Amino acid sequence: MKEIKNQEFGGERPLFASHDLHLDNVIIRAGESAIKECSNIIATNCTFEGNYPFWHVHGFTIDRCFFDVGGRSALWYSDHLKMTDTRIDAPKMFREMDDIEIENVVMNDADEVFWRCNRLHIKNLKLHDGTYPFMFSNDIYVDGLESDSKYVFQYVKNVEIHNARITTKDAFWEVENVTIYDSELNGEYLGWHSRNLRLVNCHITGEQPLCYAQDLVLENCTFGPDCDRAFEYSTVKADIRGAITNIKNPTSGHIVADSIGSITLDENIKAPADCVIEERGGSHAV
Repeated sequence: MKEIKNQEFGGERPLFASHDLHLDNVIIRAGESAIKECSNIIATNCTFEGNYPFWHVHGFTIDRCFFDVGGRSALWYSDHLKMTDTRIDAPKMFREMDDIEIENVVMNDADEVFWRCNRLHIKNLKLHDGTYPFMFSNDIYVDGLESDSKYVFQYVKNVEIHNARITTKDAFWEVENVTIYDSELNGEYLGWHSRNLRLVNCHITGEQPLCYAQDLVLENCTFGPDCDRAFEYSTVKADIRGAITNIKNPTSGHIVADSIGSITLDENIKAPADCVIEERGGSHAV
């Protein structure tokens, strides 16, 4: 493997079509497509300032690197990436990619990141700002996520998440086959129009959570006091620990909680309208 160390490159495509290359302490200055149509690339302790550095790259490692604001849209149409201990300040990263492994990465402008990606394995990721991370991506495993980005995980399929703290709005819309363990989910309108969404040992805050959901499952979950009008038009099986403020018009299933503030069943409820709602211990049953 050829090594390039302690150098700077700029302009258009300076390392185009390179293969079997190790970049160490290299700076990619202003320009475009520095490392395009490449394979078997290792980048350590590098800084990326120019646009689109890693496009159509097959098999690469990025370790202890920094993507400056100018290094936007840096990782597209590529596969088999391992990224560790890296900071990213640029938006629109990770598009149309397969087989991504990430550990200890901070993204400070998570706008439109991870779009249409497949087979992601993520450990200890921090997402700040931006909108729509993970849109249309599939087969995702996450252990350790902090995110304050808006509209996370929309239109995703086959996702498993552990130990996350997500503060957002409209998260997990139109998802399919998603399970979330031991996590905190803060924000309005969680999980609308989802299919096979399962929450285990999670704490949920925000207005109108989990509506229009199909085959929704909650196990040992807790709710904040602002969670009103929950489960509207959802088919649900829910075991809620502690209190829930209000449940409104669930379509079918079984909901049990330690305490239920109020239940709204009105003329707008949808058939079969046979959801069993009860407090643990037998009171307040519907």
